[in-house]
Amino acid sequence: MNQKLNIKYFIPNLPEYFDLSQSPAPWELTTRLKDILEKIISQLGAEFNIENGIAIHKSVTVEKGVTFKSPFIALENCKIGANAYFREGVFLDKSVKIGPGSEIKSSIICSQTAIAHLNYIGNSIIGQNVNFEAGSIAANHYNERENKRIWVTYNNETMDTGVDKFGSLVGDNSKIGANAVLSPGTILKRNSIVKRLELINQQGDT
Repeated sequence: MNQKLNIKYFIPNLPEYFDLSQSPAPWELTTRLKDILEKIISQLGAEFNIENGIAIHKSVTVEKGVTFKSPFIALENCKIGANAYFREGVFLDKSVKIGPGSEIKSSIICSQTAIAHLNYIGNSIIGQNVNFEAGSIAANHYNERENKRIWVTYNNETMDTGVDKFGSLVGDNSKIGANAVLSPGTILKRNSIVKRLELINQQGDT
């Protein structure tokens, strides 16, 4: 893997639970996330409520109608809005806010990040202090393409992920505007700004 595409460059304080020597590329980490989270859950202490592969810190606020599918972890002081939906391995770092009606799949959401209402985040790694405004999407699959293999482009170099499902790597302190779409394989540096209604498609239309 191109060493320039190092997760720690985008998210210097990635939670220590994640060993990048085993999954150095972001798409490798999201692909293995279910297994990784299951191991983490087995090591968590009494400050978590743990049941059927769902581990929620006792300080977390969960509103009505939320669906959790294992494995799932939420650390201290997270706030989860009504009717949010979590599936296929999700990790919420400290003080993450998930708005009502949002869906998160196979993703890591780092501390102090806010995902507003009616968002979708799929197979992605989202840095610290990131804000997704309402209706914004990190898409993870090229439904419209015959060849669904996902490639990423970074520093003018294109890399084959080897997978058909990978969303975005979003650096710390980035801002994603309302109803914006990050196409599969999007790589955003720290402090990136995506405008409202903007489409980010780093691979073009082919």
